[in-house]
Amino acid sequence: MNTLIFRTVAPFLTALMLLFSIFVLLRGHNEPGGGFIGGLIAASAFAMYGIAFGVSAVRRALWFRPLSIAGAGLLLSTVSGLISAVFGVPFMTGLWIYPRLFGVEVPLATVMSFDVGVYLVVVGAITAIALALEERESD
Repeated sequence: MNTLIFRTVAPFLTALMLLFSIFVLLRGHNEPGGGFIGGLIAASAFAMYGIAFGVSAVRRALWFRPLSIAGAGLLLSTVSGLISAVFGVPFMTGLWIYPRLFGVEVPLATVMSFDVGVYLVVVGAITAIALALEERESD
């Protein structure tokens, strides 16, 4: 399956799938999507890139170890849930702040940071599994 056409198209498809995964992540609470399905799409992109160019190319592209990415996502999700307890509301209650950036009011929510954490957990865990399977298969 490692043909010239696949190796030529794989970087473009990977970039497109990563962009689409971020789109799905960001629209998650208004329409179908969110951190889990966005993370699956991103992990699929890395798996496809690994099939085309090998595990070492994916590890170079990620910058961080996949399990470190998953750990950071788990920490972010946990902190997002605990912030509500600090403000005296039930655990996992969504809280919003409205900072002004360049004169525009931007709503930021703990709900979104939780979704980003889920995204990172899924990307890290599934990519680690896919890379381990690909390494085992190439031996």
